[in-house]
Amino acid sequence: MLYPVILCGGTGTRLWPLSRAHYPKQLLPLVSNATMVQETVNRVHDSERFHPPLLICNNEHRFLVAEQLREIGIRPQGIVLEPEGRNTAPAAAIAALMLQRRDPHAILAVLPSDHAIADTAGFLAAMGTAAAIARSGALVTFGMHPTKAETAYGYIQRGPAITESSGAYRVERFVEKPDAASAETMVSAGGWFWNSGMFVFSAETYLLELERYCPGIVSACDMALERGREDLEFFRLDPEAFSRALNKSIDYAVMEHTGAAAVVPADIGWSDAGSWSALWDISEKDSNGNVLLGNVEVQDARQSYIRSEAGLLAAVGVEDLIIVSTEDAVLVSAKSAAQDVKLIVDRLRLMARQEQSHHVRVYRPWGDYQSLGVGKDFQVKRLSVKPGAKLSLQSHAHRAEHWVVVQGVARVTRDEEVFDLNVNESAYIPLRARHRLENPGDGELIVIEVQSGSYLGEDDIVRYEDVYNRAAE
Repeated sequence: MLYPVILCGGTGTRLWPLSRAHYPKQLLPLVSNATMVQETVNRVHDSERFHPPLLICNNEHRFLVAEQLREIGIRPQGIVLEPEGRNTAPAAAIAALMLQRRDPHAILAVLPSDHAIADTAGFLAAMGTAAAIARSGALVTFGMHPTKAETAYGYIQRGPAITESSGAYRVERFVEKPDAASAETMVSAGGWFWNSGMFVFSAETYLLELERYCPGIVSACDMALERGREDLEFFRLDPEAFSRALNKSIDYAVMEHTGAAAVVPADIGWSDAGSWSALWDISEKDSNGNVLLGNVEVQDARQSYIRSEAGLLAAVGVEDLIIVSTEDAVLVSAKSAAQDVKLIVDRLRLMARQEQSHHVRVYRPWGDYQSLGVGKDFQVKRLSVKPGAKLSLQSHAHRAEHWVVVQGVARVTRDEEVFDLNVNESAYIPLRARHRLENPGDGELIVIEVQSGSYLGEDDIVRYEDVYNRAAE
């Protein structure tokens, strides 16, 4: 049986404005009603072939990942929290070290959480082939049959077959994201595959090869685990130790150097779903070649991806465009320039624009909030609190708050007082008062919050108690 290791890092900047730093593409439903991470976990939910998955994710996304697993009824092997992104080689090392301690013969299937695969049966067959080769000491990757000369993917050239019947080949060489002419040459020559970024190997073999080529990664990850700690349903790596791990991918750290690299060719309808043009490629289209999603109306539109997450989006006489609208941002791009969306996100980050990191609706472990309006020294928010959930016991140095209940029953703590509010009732929270909002009911609680004060930033908060262990952060 294989141990699935689901890598949930990354921010999906090329899929902005839908994918953002605090709610990235792996947490979004991009190709079905399930999110990308749910699709990935469901693909390996087979008790005869796979152990429960081990997920490695960014600390910021931990509650979202856990909630999405609960939604599909999956109990993971564990959820490991990276204090910072250090690329895939350290992430796989953490998983290999953890799983080797539980099972010295563990075979890992290392899978990105944000890829689309149309043929699950073909995927499982390829996994079986890879597992057999990995048990003999190979580090196996998967080569996707190229359908065009794509410059956004790395390429793998296959060498001789490992055995006549194995279905796997030794790797001749890797080429990272070639130019258009080189990609054309490789696709025309045959024997070249897109590098999928999925791997199967034993924990023992991977750690030995990583130790050989990047020994500092193994020692840093081992220390990060030794100094790490349990936190609710998560495991927190030690930040200082983990920061010592080189920021390298599995390909750069190991696969391009090792003599044990093998490739299993696969034709499974794979896409990294890494850009809007990639999503257009794999999505169902109308008779004019358009992908139309959400509240969209078009006239004389062709070969375009048009998606609205908010109000009506109308497009007239457009061709080969990407148009995506959310509540606070609109993207218009030539389909051929879809890879460059990340340059806009980089610019927004340098400008400290919130649109690169957060949506209008911001998710928290207790529910979510949405800003309804901001003015000089005031802000209005809509708070939604899940049944049985509660916010932290907290105070603010620069703002007071007024809560009005519009749905459900709110239990309010205000210094020494604890009382309930029903619909159309309200409470005032003075400056510096210790306060908490909770939902004692079995339905959604909706509260309108009016903030007033000299500073309204989210960092004006002191937590005293928190059921989600955020008071220590």
